[in-house]
Amino acid sequence: MDTEPPLGRPGTAMPPLDRTDLHPSVDDPVLTSMTTLNDIAGRFPDALSFAAGRPYEAFYDAESLPRWLRRFQRHLEQDQHRTPAEINRTLFQYGRTKGFIHHLIARQLEQDEHITVDPEAVLVTTGCQEAMVLALRALRRGPQDVVLAALPAYVGFLGAARLVDLPVHGVREDADGIDPDDLVTRVRLLRARGLRPRACYIVPDFANPSGATLPEERRRRLLEIADREDLLLLEDNPYAFFGADGDRRPTLKSLDRSRRVLHFGSFAKTAFAGSRVGYVVADQPMSDGTLLADELAKLKSMLTLNTSTVSQAVIGGYLLEHGCSLVRATERERAVYRRNLTAVLDGLEQRFGDDPTVTWTTPRGGMFTVLTVPFTADEETLEHSARAFGVLWTPMHHFYGGRGGHQQLRLSFSVLDPDRIATGLDRLAALVAERKEKLRAQGGAGSTPVRVRGALTRTPGIGALEETARMTA
Repeated sequence: MDTEPPLGRPGTAMPPLDRTDLHPSVDDPVLTSMTTLNDIAGRFPDALSFAAGRPYEAFYDAESLPRWLRRFQRHLEQDQHRTPAEINRTLFQYGRTKGFIHHLIARQLEQDEHITVDPEAVLVTTGCQEAMVLALRALRRGPQDVVLAALPAYVGFLGAARLVDLPVHGVREDADGIDPDDLVTRVRLLRARGLRPRACYIVPDFANPSGATLPEERRRRLLEIADREDLLLLEDNPYAFFGADGDRRPTLKSLDRSRRVLHFGSFAKTAFAGSRVGYVVADQPMSDGTLLADELAKLKSMLTLNTSTVSQAVIGGYLLEHGCSLVRATERERAVYRRNLTAVLDGLEQRFGDDPTVTWTTPRGGMFTVLTVPFTADEETLEHSARAFGVLWTPMHHFYGGRGGHQQLRLSFSVLDPDRIATGLDRLAALVAERKEKLRAQGGAGSTPVRVRGALTRTPGIGALEETARMTA
């Protein structure tokens, strides 16, 4: 007779789970790209890294954290007249879903970006990544909904879209950023196919990974297109404070008169990444008189409930210490990134200036440049680079959703100094020389277009995908 196993004793072991039974995103190359790169970096800890897009670390000081926390406590006591019990509750209890430093963020936006916004339109999030997920989740009403982005695009945005089953369609990018004419073409082609383009993701200043910056005229044109084509623009601008020329260009949101722009923000690159504090300005009016920020807050309440109260307090103190100006707060970092950008661009010119098969972007700020090479720059090549030459970088195909950039690599120079940059470029030059010699031995010229997965990857140049109709991430 069959009997049930006694309570408290193990029965038949559950068979291993199969990824095909889980959401497709768990096995998506876009979502696994960071773990793959971290695994390679972890196996070669002595390799010099151009891979991680982390902020500069030398100015970090653990003593700053309690100082910023005390500064925010004084703000609660002296400016908001909170009692000790109320201050303790603010810091130790569950917090307001929309956050409690929204008024300071609004003050910073007005001072630095000339964005005047109701603090209630600011939703404080657990990093900018959560802000993206919330916005994309809200925009996906049905299977016909899609978004657009210039390719190459930030992997975090492509991954967020995958999580909520929102397809991303590519728009051509040139040296001045996203191409407005191609955006219009793509929107109309998508509508002709019965799809509903909801929004376009844009990094206007020193984009990750390309480093491209939109001229002001193109920014204004994008806003006109958004009005005419009934689109939202998802503006993500974490590198805007790190221009090498010192000039600040107006954000899309500061030029927005029709509330077409959702503005994402983060303190990862300005204050410190460990805070995991970001935000979205969502001042679009709803038909019932509320704001889109209120709708996004409903989603957040079921995802993270509220952003860490302690992290918010520390970032609040950081803002208050610098008069709510990130321009003022990031003076030292801006100088470092300017120095490093010069070192990278000069170093590339010294090592590859006479080589027509190697080209690179020349950004005017930010943390990244992209190198185009005459060989496949994938994980296999990266592992060989780390093992044989002691240098790490990021394969660009991740930023195309696996559909382009196979002969490109991203160099991040944010955490290095000029000496380490020079050493790393020497090692990279040795890798390039070895790969080119291997190509010559195989009889390959290494400079002609290479057909890869239905896309045309060319050297030189950053705009790798000609067949943009196939660029669905």
